[in-house]
Order: sequence, then structure tokens, then C-alpha cells
Amino acid sequence: MLTVICETPGTLRAEDRPMPLRGDGEVLLRVKRVGVCGTDLHIFTGNQPYLNYPRVMGHELSGVIEEAPANSHLAPGDSVYVMPYLSCGKCVACRQGKTNCCVSIQVLGVHRDGAFTEYLTIPQAFVHKAEGVSLDQAAMVEFLAIGAHAVRRGAVRAGQRVLVVGAGPIGMAAMIFSKLRGAQVTALDTRRDRLDFCTAQLAMAASVQIGPDDESQLAALTDNEYFDVVFDATGNPKAMERGFKFVAHGGTYVLISVVGATISFSDPEFHKRETTLVGSRNATTEDFETVLTAMRAGQIPDAALNTHRLALSDVPADFKSLLDPARGVVKAIVEC
Repeated sequence: MLTVICETPGTLRAEDRPMPLRGDGEVLLRVKRVGVCGTDLHIFTGNQPYLNYPRVMGHELSGVIEEAPANSHLAPGDSVYVMPYLSCGKCVACRQGKTNCCVSIQVLGVHRDGAFTEYLTIPQAFVHKAEGVSLDQAAMVEFLAIGAHAVRRGAVRAGQRVLVVGAGPIGMAAMIFSKLRGAQVTALDTRRDRLDFCTAQLAMAASVQIGPDDESQLAALTDNEYFDVVFDATGNPKAMERGFKFVAHGGTYVLISVVGATISFSDPEFHKRETTLVGSRNATTEDFETVLTAMRAGQIPDAALNTHRLALSDVPADFKSLLDPARGVVKAIVEC
């Protein structure tokens, strides 16, 4: 079967691997669609803090069941999506239902080989029927669930002012689910094309381009009070530190980004505002269900988000082009 491996940063290689053998409690999945995530781009560029090379990337996936255990909830031919965070179910986090931050979590495409391949074996507990959504949509559930989880962590409420810093796919997901909760959402990013996309396709209330006067623009949008909830989805340590200043008194700051760095902030400013600082990692079953419900209701502009497509066989040659801002990539989907 065709498999694409990231051998070292910047180097992708196609390889013919043998079909995997299904173990006890596992399903054999024929991969059909894989979303390209910021994590994959970071792996390719060498900026992913939890990874060892070589690695088969890909954790946003949908497919069709080829084999399943007897008496499984799944059967050959079922269209499915995958929760790519393989949790132990026993640790201190899992016992609280926080499987997204399992002590010994194994994320497909990061800690273990992922979905840039034609067939994959996965424990059946992490594979779910994609009922009422297409294979394309099913491959987009995971990144949207990360945004939904962050919005739940931030406890966004109707009428609140929300700022999302970083208008990539994860930031857009946080915008979508904040808006669905009735918040007034502003997007902040360096790229004008991304901000225009957020305004036109996601109907954000406002957008501000990062520059010399961005702080004054954000102040003007909020009567100098700034934002009840601020989300960082930049993956940039300096941006994460700067975001503290945009949190209103009594507000919440949610860090979705993961970086291999130490983040610092002004303690007097933090205490003056009585800021709530929240980390947000991955997503849970509840967040996946939130996304699926919204998709089935037609509340997610998934067709607009999926801006680019490529075949698995073209990944080694074409993957690098997805990093080019001039191409206007929001979400690329690989067809297997």
C-alpha cells in the first residue's frame, strides 16, 4: 500500500508498505480522506515539540471499514471518522473524562504513524460511524472539534466580546463556535486575505490586521474595555504573550497554541484583571458530537473551508506548496 513518510524536516518520501494486520479489538480502515493540519505543516518544517522522525503524518481522517471484530458496533462498508487521540482510559485525566490530556496519550500522526497511507489499523473504541455527513465533512470534524473544545473551555456566552488571534483553521473553528454561542467575534491576524475570508465566509463581526495601530483599533471596537474571552491560535510565543493585554478586566484567556517555549506575562496586569488563564488541548467525544450536530444542521461552512485538494500520490511533490501564503490555503484535503 502507498504510504508517505516524513523522514526528516522538509523531506517526504513515498513507500510501498505491506498491509497492516488487524489486532484484537482493532478495525482495519481504508483511509479515504485526510485533512492537512497545522500540526502536519509544523512536522514538515521541524517545529512540532512532541515528535520523533521518521513519521507518517495525518490525524484528521475519514474512511471505510474493511474489517471489524465480531459483535463490533462497526461493520465492513461503514463510513467512519476517527478520534485520533488514543487515550489509556485509566490515568488521572482519563478517570475524570479528560481523555484529551491523557498522561500517556498517543496521537495519530504525531506519537505514532498516522493516515497518509491507504490502510490503517485503529482500536475500535476510537472509530465512529460518520452518520449524516460526507467523507469530506468527516475528515474535517477533528480540527473543528479543537475549536469547539476551546470555546467550551472558555465558557463563551451570548453577548460576550470574543477575540481570536490567529486566523488559521483552528482559529477559524474557535470563531465559528464562539459565534454559534451568540458572541460578537473579532479576528486578529497578520494576513489580510485570511481576515477577508473570515469576514466573507464566516461572517465575523470585525477583523483587524496586525500592525502599528492594531491595539488602538481593538480598543475602539470595545469602548476601550477589550475582550471578555481571548483565544490564541497563532503558534507564536510572542503573540501568546502579547495576547494578555487584550483580555478585559474579569476576562478569560484561552491558549490553544502549543509551542516549545516558556510563556511569560506581567503578574501585576494579570492580577489587576483577575484574568482566568486556560489551556486547551485536543478535544473530547463531547466536542466531536458538538461539531457533528452543527454540521448536520448546516451551520458549518465546510465547503468554503476546504480550499485545496491533492491525491496521496502527489503529497511528496506538492505538500510544500501548501505553505505558500499566495495559494490561499485554508484547509487542504488529501484523497487516498
